[in-house]
Amino acid sequence: MFIAIIRTALLYLVILASVRLMGKRQISDLQTSELVVTMLLSDIASIALENTSKPLLSGFVPMTVLVISEILLSAVMIKSPLFRKLVCGRPIVVISKGKIVQTELKRLRMSIDELWEELRSKDVFSLDDVYYAIVETNGTLSVLKKPEKDTVTNGDMNIKADKGGLETLVISDGSISEFSLRLCGSDKNKLFNILKKEKTNAADIFVMTMNEKGGYKIIKKGDTL
Repeated sequence: MFIAIIRTALLYLVILASVRLMGKRQISDLQTSELVVTMLLSDIASIALENTSKPLLSGFVPMTVLVISEILLSAVMIKSPLFRKLVCGRPIVVISKGKIVQTELKRLRMSIDELWEELRSKDVFSLDDVYYAIVETNGTLSVLKKPEKDTVTNGDMNIKADKGGLETLVISDGSISEFSLRLCGSDKNKLFNILKKEKTNAADIFVMTMNEKGGYKIIKKGDTL
């Protein structure tokens, strides 16, 4: 019995350290690779707990390999947006300018009931209130309300809203996202004209966002927000 308690305590500490090394995330925020590693860690730990005839080292070694692999994978994904897209996928627009994109819902195998449930979790109870809804790579739903429906509503205050539209991340750590450019109604030509005007290039930019009205914000590498 004493040996079982010691094994459990040691495995608990190893798993706790492993999760801390992989970073601070809630379960609902886990990316695909992180979720897989978390599930495998729990399976390996349960096997080590149940089979006391095997040394703990036989459980520690694969757990260590998994954690190191996840850390290395995360580092590669930071440097390579294409690799990140292959592993985690990309955000998918399910409501665009107030209209449901049925083809994308089918792709996600998401039913209307599930979409409505996600909208209600964001305190949205009418489709008429939604301008954009995007399923992120971790499965969560991000919602942009129509300006006149946002809290406190501009409609109630008789204020004409300036609808800048959806703001997208068009450059991330020097890498241009053509998907984000299309999403905000822009293209590479418009982007390069802006970069020429700002006397910079994509490789020197850490973050650049654009919206549907052509507004943009640039944060260069080394700059602070």
